[in-house]
Amino acid sequence: MPPDSLTAALKEEAARLGFDLSGAVAAVTPPGIERFEQWLADGFAGRMHYMANRPESYRHPGHILDGVRSVLMLATCYRTVEPLEPVAGQGRVSRYAWGADYHEVIRRRLHSLADFHRRLAPGAEVRGIVDTAPLLACEFARLAGLGWIGKNTLLINRQFGSWIFLAALLSTEELQYDEPLGADYCGSCRACLDACPTGALVGPYRLDARRCISYLTIELQGSIPMELCKPIGDRLFGCDICQEVCPWNSRAATTDGEDFRPLEGMNPVDLAELFELDEAAFRRRFRHTSLWRAKQCGILRNAAVVLGNRPHAAAVPALKRGLQYDEPTVRSACVWALERYS
Repeated sequence: MPPDSLTAALKEEAARLGFDLSGAVAAVTPPGIERFEQWLADGFAGRMHYMANRPESYRHPGHILDGVRSVLMLATCYRTVEPLEPVAGQGRVSRYAWGADYHEVIRRRLHSLADFHRRLAPGAEVRGIVDTAPLLACEFARLAGLGWIGKNTLLINRQFGSWIFLAALLSTEELQYDEPLGADYCGSCRACLDACPTGALVGPYRLDARRCISYLTIELQGSIPMELCKPIGDRLFGCDICQEVCPWNSRAATTDGEDFRPLEGMNPVDLAELFELDEAAFRRRFRHTSLWRAKQCGILRNAAVVLGNRPHAAAVPALKRGLQYDEPTVRSACVWALERYS
């Protein structure tokens, strides 16, 4: 099948499967690789050793798929309803994590798209990835014309803002390639930089993950640095501040799909009841959501920090229960929180 016909068919099928945007780009060394390597050298990845331990893998998609010639970049909108304002005793969850685990949803779509590709080109090698493989997704999405990289380091699309999940379909076939977006529409705006409560955005397009609330509440294992506990505020899991203040996001489109709409009790989350869940109950509630990534000890640690930032008398028994938890990270967070009540 000629590259233009194959590309058109793949894009049409991607849209049918639920992807909102698609663009094709040659498998090349991404132009932002030096910035990424400098970011690692600066220590900005924190304890995300899965990046630092294999920096060379990000230099070319061939490290993911031998013989790869093309990358079809895909984006899925996850903006649904607006967040409710938490009251005392509740915690805020980043909107991308309200519904089903996006890895599971998007992988199903990618598997279907990969099977479709193989039917059109039986000799092709194809691999779909979400965000667990060494690919600079924002760089390739920019090259594929899906948007530009904003000052908060996220890809921004004029229609959907940054409320999008990125995925990729790697192929050994040649596709018809799209042109990159030639402009950066952030202009002189610095709303995201000024709004970050922890100063994680140390400059335009430069994120120190070690200070990012998303990193602290999701990726970091162990105790959150004491000086960063208060700025976390009411955020139980993730942070949308740099997206909420972005002018492009205020007028971004929404999705009618059900996959990413808030599950019951996720927008926001009642915190005290989290300390009543045993391991099996925690698994039943969160196993197929993004909160599973932080594991039970991470979620309880975060819940204690939020309850310390917004003292709520009814939460005291829950925090005292947390003092009996096996994981010292949870116990120390509960100690910190209870000190705020005195």
